[in-house]
Amino acid sequence: MATDALDAFDWRILAALQDDARMSNIALAEQVLLSPSQCARRLQRLEEAGVIRGYAALLDPDRIGLAVAAYISITLEKHGAFTAEAFREAVQRHPEIVECCAVTGDADYELRVVAPDLKDLSRFIMDTLMRIDGVSAIRSRIVLDTIKDSRRLPLRPAP
Repeated sequence: MATDALDAFDWRILAALQDDARMSNIALAEQVLLSPSQCARRLQRLEEAGVIRGYAALLDPDRIGLAVAAYISITLEKHGAFTAEAFREAVQRHPEIVECCAVTGDADYELRVVAPDLKDLSRFIMDTLMRIDGVSAIRSRIVLDTIKDSRRLPLRPAP
């Protein structure tokens, strides 16, 4: 679904859900000025089109024992399709990797990794990441303080 297929009501639904994805359909309908049935139909359409990918609880990593976060740059030795696919499959097997992006620049991938402590992070890098076939270089940076942590996207409705 292209952004030009979204109207003002769709944009309001998306903004409201970014604030509180647990609100009832009735509360959502009231907030976006639609009837509950119209709101439910629009919500279902947005989900089926993949505009809304899912719903999740945002957890505080410190409160669940994941006090260390790091950004890790990975460079592959070869840039063939097999090496890239093998790396992508390996990433999917490790829940410590909470985000992985293919990037431009000196590295091929940028990972965000969480761990209980520095010792566990070190063990993960040494025993897991360094053993993935095709990885030639790893550079890590430890997060000292998180200034902003938002999954909220900046919505800009089409004119």
